[in-house]
Amino acid sequence: MKIAIISSGFFPVVDGVTVTLINRIYRLSKDGHQVLLLCPDYSSLEKIYPNWRKYTGNILPGVKVINLPSNSLMGLNFERNVTKQSYQIVLEKLHEFQPDIIHVDEPERLFVGFLKTPGVDFAKKNHLPCISFFHTNFLEYGKDYFSTPAWLDIILKWIFQLPLAWIYNQYDATLVSSSITAQKLSRMGIKNVVRGSFLGIDLAQFNRDLRREQFFEDRYNISDIAQKVKLVFLGRLTPDKGWKFTINAWFEMANKVDFKNIAVIIAGDGSMRDEIAKQLGKLTPNLYFLGRIPHEDVPALLVNCDIHITTSEKETKGLTILEAFAAGIPAIAPRAGGISDSIQDGWNGFLYEPQNCDDFTKKLKQLIDDPNLRKIMGARGRDYIVEYSWDNAVKNLLQIWEEKIAARQQNNS
Repeated sequence: MKIAIISSGFFPVVDGVTVTLINRIYRLSKDGHQVLLLCPDYSSLEKIYPNWRKYTGNILPGVKVINLPSNSLMGLNFERNVTKQSYQIVLEKLHEFQPDIIHVDEPERLFVGFLKTPGVDFAKKNHLPCISFFHTNFLEYGKDYFSTPAWLDIILKWIFQLPLAWIYNQYDATLVSSSITAQKLSRMGIKNVVRGSFLGIDLAQFNRDLRREQFFEDRYNISDIAQKVKLVFLGRLTPDKGWKFTINAWFEMANKVDFKNIAVIIAGDGSMRDEIAKQLGKLTPNLYFLGRIPHEDVPALLVNCDIHITTSEKETKGLTILEAFAAGIPAIAPRAGGISDSIQDGWNGFLYEPQNCDDFTKKLKQLIDDPNLRKIMGARGRDYIVEYSWDNAVKNLLQIWEEKIAARQQNNS
């Protein structure tokens, strides 16, 4: 099969979209498919991503990556988005490649750059199926970045969901990995939602034998935390990841948790790093920032921690939650978004009521104080994740693609 993928991002940027994409194309290459990947250009961010050249050109057998002219995204120094002018390159490369199907990751973000619904016009002209994948709840980001009144935020979300639904409804299908997110999209007016198991985990990489007492000292030059309970945050240090709530909750915890017995490990970077360091540093003597870490280092990091924390309320599925389960550690997260599909409250982790510092503190303290509970929940998380694999995820995706190709061929005959 010849598959053209237009994506809002790719490695060396590490997030849910790019991790999914790198695993997808690796398996497509292994199975003998041809892939053309069109994505933003990260050459201007070489100081942040010195290895960007590794992910451009012919990176795997049958896989070619074309980087499109791009600009800064919302002023973020670690992200890029395609430009309007780059869409002509998309059309030229699609014409040269002659795909059997076009797959688009985060078309709404690409639309902001292209000012066109990516892939759709070419697909219609050439009688091809064009599939979209919903990854990110951008509509929920407004209140994190703009100080608008609650009533105005509700109105703006209602207004903006109309063009969002219009964009996704132009595709043959909108794929999503969470049943909760699928229901939300349907309520928004997106009529072509297909929910399936399109995310995976390479369980073999999260081997518990990676756990070593001196891991943090040897790998990150962090000493004297081997006997402490290690809490790990993995992701961007930006407002949309719930850091304002985390900071508030930490101050609520001040008289309930002995911070001397825990170590807080933060892997990631972003605009809130200094504020997080300043505020949490007032309470937490063992606070460590690892910065951006390569995705291949994630399994060992998680295996050597004890509790995974996310306070983001906007995850469509929460890939880091699945990674924590693969590592055999429990997760705590808000009862919001697609995360609720994965965490079974009290069984393989805890769900707390969104914005409820007391509920968050109570449940996190329970995990901190009870190593046996962490062990039991961690084992249950490993059992839960067994059904996930990237091989199955790509197999499910291929089935959708094949069905849409067959349907389009039948309609064209």
